[in-house]
Amino acid sequence: MSFTSILRKSASALAPLALRSLRGHRNCHSAIFTALSHSRFQAAVPSLSPFSRAHRFSTKSDESLLRVIESEIQCAEESDDHDQTEETPNNFPFEIEDKPGFQTITLKREYQGEEITVEVSMPDLVTGEDDGDDDDSEKANQSSIPMVVSVAKGDGPCLEFGCTAYPDEIVIDSLSVKSPESSEDQIAYEGPDFQDLDENLQKAFHKYLEIRGIKPSTTNFLHEYMINKDSREYLMWLKNLKKFVAA
Repeated sequence: MSFTSILRKSASALAPLALRSLRGHRNCHSAIFTALSHSRFQAAVPSLSPFSRAHRFSTKSDESLLRVIESEIQCAEESDDHDQTEETPNNFPFEIEDKPGFQTITLKREYQGEEITVEVSMPDLVTGEDDGDDDDSEKANQSSIPMVVSVAKGDGPCLEFGCTAYPDEIVIDSLSVKSPESSEDQIAYEGPDFQDLDENLQKAFHKYLEIRGIKPSTTNFLHEYMINKDSREYLMWLKNLKKFVAA
């Protein structure tokens, strides 16, 4: 998917994408979790038979679970997301650190002597719709990605922003000054709720992050990237389950 097409996405345009991802593996989840629950139930039933018969019963249960896991793996492999690699836009300002097996990625860059680090979590996919007309209801119907943005200058304190990225919009949820000398035994003052700050100050901090690369053109790409990562991690998790059950 090209960078330009991502920028053209609106909140409504992301709904089919979220639905596709959910159908890609989450609808398949019901089968495997039903099998897992069934397996646990069978294991909990007290056996009145000889040991050999109980062993055969357990083996049969494991074989049934293994077949369901293999079916789920096939379902996940047939989805469109697990093998997609998003092309990083040419002007994407961050270096991406993506370690398999983890549910977050880390972005890093330097900007005028500052070290900027962004931890991006798995997307919160929304497929339902609410009839509310206010801004909060509209955001509740949009998929989003949580992010923690840290801006550091040398070894001194750093600014830490808790953000939620919606399609074409970034919301700052919290802002705090983190000191490297702070003690874990003491609770540091983290300032008022961001929404309680003066409106001009809020706008200034939004501009502050935008200059450093935290803007919709960045987060819309990350939304697609994290959906694909979610599918890859789920497939890897299934294969690890299969190895354990089959051993």
